[in-house]
Amino acid sequence: MTTLASQIHYPSGNGLPVAESYVHLYAILVTLEVLKQYLEGQQATVLANQFLYYSQGIPAARVAPDVMVIFGVEPGGRDNYKVWEEGQVPAVVFEITSPSTRTKDKDFKKNLYVQLGVQEYWLFDPKGEWIPQQLEGYRSLTVEVDDELTPVFLPITDGCSQVLGLRLQVEGALIGFYRLDTGEKLLIPSELAAELRATAARLEQEQYARQLAEQRAEHAEQQAQLDRQAKEQAEQRAAALAERLRAMGVDPENL
Repeated sequence: MTTLASQIHYPSGNGLPVAESYVHLYAILVTLEVLKQYLEGQQATVLANQFLYYSQGIPAARVAPDVMVIFGVEPGGRDNYKVWEEGQVPAVVFEITSPSTRTKDKDFKKNLYVQLGVQEYWLFDPKGEWIPQQLEGYRSLTVEVDDELTPVFLPITDGCSQVLGLRLQVEGALIGFYRLDTGEKLLIPSELAAELRATAARLEQEQYARQLAEQRAEHAEQQAQLDRQAKEQAEQRAAALAERLRAMGVDPENL
């Protein structure tokens, strides 16, 4: 039976550009890919610029985080994300911000995310157009306001995401991510490609060195065999000469 709820349409897009500039788009895509690689194998997903629907039956109640990390759900992409179907809200949200989105990112989205239960909210200004340090982080904390417990976002001062277990730092027009447990950097696609090329070159060089060593060892063995053959031939010639001398009545020992 068709119900009213099943007839409600939740669009997956609005026809607008993903980002206002190449720099913003690249920061979104790199952040998405780095975090996807980092969380691979975990019960989590990372989505970018997908509609987040947070109120069933109200398609207008939506927002499109630039990047959001959700734990406790099936990995993989979605055309959109409905909180009531998945049962989880994003744990961490990144907005790649600019002057044109500043007010919405700093006010509306910040207030919405904390009310939804987002644990961390990060604003990254890749061009440094309105955030001098380019990166701002906020962590949710429940405080008492007018005798009621209310979640609020407080500034993150150490640049660390406790939820993700990562330290964040500005690296040009991108966010650099470093593991808190090992200090290891999460490589962006271009760095990963460069490392793979370097690894391939190193392996090729090592293979060449092994082949060269094997060739030298083979040459040394061949030379040793030739030396043995030459020695045997010399001994055979000496024995034949000694035999001829004895046939002539000459003792080779007395020569």
